[in-house]
Amino acid sequence: MKILVTGAAGFLGRALVERLLAHGEPEVRVSVRAPSQRAQWQALAARYPASRVEVAQVNLTSPDQTARAVEGVDTIYHLAASLSGAPADMFLNTVVGSKTLIEAVGSQRPVRIVLVSSFSVYGVAELERGALVDERTPLERHPQKRDMYAQVKLRQELLCRELAASKGIDLVVVRPGVVYGPGGVAISSRVGLELFGVFLLLGGRNILPLSYVENCAEAIVVAGRSPAAAASVFNIHDDDLPTCREYLAAYSSQVRRLRSAPLPYPALMLLSRAVERYHRWSHGQLPAVFTPYKTAASWGGNRFDNARLKSLGWRQLVSTAEGMRRTFAWLKQHGTVEH
Repeated sequence: MKILVTGAAGFLGRALVERLLAHGEPEVRVSVRAPSQRAQWQALAARYPASRVEVAQVNLTSPDQTARAVEGVDTIYHLAASLSGAPADMFLNTVVGSKTLIEAVGSQRPVRIVLVSSFSVYGVAELERGALVDERTPLERHPQKRDMYAQVKLRQELLCRELAASKGIDLVVVRPGVVYGPGGVAISSRVGLELFGVFLLLGGRNILPLSYVENCAEAIVVAGRSPAAAASVFNIHDDDLPTCREYLAAYSSQVRRLRSAPLPYPALMLLSRAVERYHRWSHGQLPAVFTPYKTAASWGGNRFDNARLKSLGWRQLVSTAEGMRRTFAWLKQHGTVEH
């Protein structure tokens, strides 16, 4: 069986390729944009001599390059997406690239596509505070009220579902929470934001749905390999999740001391309403960074469930305590990544 991993050069993509090799997959094709990345894959392949790692330079917006990349492939792990940037670029690289990929696969042979989506596709702003988020939670109904990342990930998932259904492709959707680990983002915006040298703790006692990068990669592999996962959706997060306050306290004690100030949710909502009103009154002179809808979506607070993922046999490889320790030790040594 031959596997293709798109977005393989990313933080999660690299971990996924290694977990595939650790599971003994004989042939893994990684799609990269820059040929300079070949050396890292050669070094990784040397650690798994029983497997073959093939590097393909692919731009998913190119039909010809994408068609060559999917040739002979049985399973595709689709991670390629833009995390930030100009809206047009994010749409092109996330949505258009996904359309090109599925059209290149066509309906000529059985193929499973594992789409790595996101918690951001859920319409949590319309839930009560503390509501449980699982795979039955409704998707976002008002994407225009969310940030661009949430908009393009929702559009990507809906498009992939539509195209996969029309072509008879087995689409498995996995939705990770906050993926973290050595080399990743230091503090998720779910915890808060650093402004003018002060970190505003916005998440407070909210549960932080962490997924250590190795655990997340393992979950994606389990979903991709399991016959029981066909045409299903799986949330990915670890067990023993900390609150945002607990995560920030551990970061401050193990990485660097932060000047922090908690902003309770009711006060944050008042601020959001004021910012939204001023944004409208000033005709956009003040960006609508905070709006009541965005605030409810990001910091309203939810509970999370990963029982469906566990039903496939997934188990956490690295404990949450150990994952945080490894992450903070790396950040202490190498410096922090932008929030």
